[in-house]
Amino acid sequence: MTEPPGKGRKAAVATVDRPETRPACCPYFHRAVELVGKRWTGAILYVLLHADRPLRFSEIAHAVPDLSDRLLSERMKELERCGIVKRRVTGTSPIKVEYNLTDRGRELEPALAEIQEWANRWMASG
Repeated sequence: MTEPPGKGRKAAVATVDRPETRPACCPYFHRAVELVGKRWTGAILYVLLHADRPLRFSEIAHAVPDLSDRLLSERMKELERCGIVKRRVTGTSPIKVEYNLTDRGRELEPALAEIQEWANRWMASG
């Protein structure tokens, strides 16, 4: 009797006459990890998740040290395009721009909380 991959046996190597037997990575999972895992994006999402109100650009920049304005702007535009962040411009003078998470963005909270728990357990120890 053969054991399934991961149970003491290595996964089969693909050859011309025997196609790959391992499951492929889910494309949606891959896209989500690539988005959330981009440099600084996790920190930005963390700040927005823990804010009790919409935040201005400068407040986000202040909360994430070492993040350049150029990169913060790039990440915020990307998160807005993906429907994770909502950008609101008020018509007052001076014009004020605020950011907050959409429902889609707030739904990341359990996943990010799990990453935080993992980080607390494993990253602190080296």
